[in-house]
Amino acid sequence: MSSTLPAELKHLELRIDREKRIAAPIQTVFDAILEELTSGTNADGESLQFKFEPFPGGRWWRDLGDNNGHLWAHVQAIKAPTLLELTGPLFMSNAVVNNVQYRLEADGDGTVLRLVHEAFGMIPDAAHEGVSKGWSAQCDRIEATALR
Repeated sequence: MSSTLPAELKHLELRIDREKRIAAPIQTVFDAILEELTSGTNADGESLQFKFEPFPGGRWWRDLGDNNGHLWAHVQAIKAPTLLELTGPLFMSNAVVNNVQYRLEADGDGTVLRLVHEAFGMIPDAAHEGVSKGWSAQCDRIEATALR
């Protein structure tokens, strides 16, 4: 899908599209996604202390204790084991809206995972490259978890 934004507004949008075939059943891959959403770490391997509520309107957030933390997203749609859709600021402390879709399709004895992240707003320049690398790494971790 190509953007219809004029060139002078292109810096306001972000689109990442990843597809990965995983040699595991669809429910196993879906469960691996849910596990990934609660087990994130930073570059130093320290836990990001994520919490995730897998139901419509549920939250995905960093729980820093004592009622401190960061809201990353809400569950916009969930149709286990084929769809999980999140919407929210994610890691961006800017005027921005993000939509992340995990779509799964059974493919023989495996599963095709398609992750699409679209954002619009005041997106920091560094986010474009970092987000692309981050989602690729997350897809790899989901695969590793599913294959355990």
